[in-house]
Amino acid sequence: MNKLLILVLLISGIVKSSFAQDISQYSRERFISGGDTLLYRMLLPENFDPQKKYPVLFFLHGSGERGNDNEAQLFHGSKLFLQSQNRKDFPAIIIFPQCPKDDFWANLKRGDGTTSERFGFQKGGKPGKAMELLIGLISEMKSQKYAAKDQFYVGGLSMGGMGTFELLRHKPKVFAAAFSICGGDHVENVKKYRKVPLWIFHGGKDTVVPLEKSEIVVNELKRLNAEVKFTIYPEANHNSWDPAFAEPGFLSWIFSHRK
Repeated sequence: MNKLLILVLLISGIVKSSFAQDISQYSRERFISGGDTLLYRMLLPENFDPQKKYPVLFFLHGSGERGNDNEAQLFHGSKLFLQSQNRKDFPAIIIFPQCPKDDFWANLKRGDGTTSERFGFQKGGKPGKAMELLIGLISEMKSQKYAAKDQFYVGGLSMGGMGTFELLRHKPKVFAAAFSICGGDHVENVKKYRKVPLWIFHGGKDTVVPLEKSEIVVNELKRLNAEVKFTIYPEANHNSWDPAFAEPGFLSWIFSHRK
């Protein structure tokens, strides 16, 4: 075997092993409703005490992390909540659900390649199967005595950013604050979640989800006098989640809000 190939495989194996070790603190869970199952990973606060109440944050992954391994959804964002200082400063329950490969968090129609429009965000509509299951999981978590009902949060990237808006449209009264990274939505849906404080991020050179998809949401929220922060990274492409996670005050902004 080629020595370079051996080295690449060795490095790849080390990276995967390191990643698996890092995320091992997230327990493997599943939510079952009828005959359907939603896989998710959950991180409990250090020294978790079921007699106390903790904030609950749901993180929605992008389309590339869909599947049924109950692991890929942790590839982006999970390490942020594992940082020792963050665990100390923001003791919270963190949940990473995994969308199946053949589903999508948001209720939209993707382009067929005949036009430049890649995402057809729909006005209204019922939630898809994965979103329906996620809503069920959220209801189950709200029933837990250790969950702080006034401190539920949601956020996500790419497909998960779109799914964040979708979830807020269906359950605007549940969440104290939310964030969306390189997402988007139909302008007519925005009024549904105008009362939820939002921090929206996007890369100025995003070639996957154009910047305008977030701008449409932000402009409508501003028109409605809603509480919204908008951060654009002029040189970033689609991976604007990297600078977003590094933003000073990112987690403190989220957890400072109460319903």
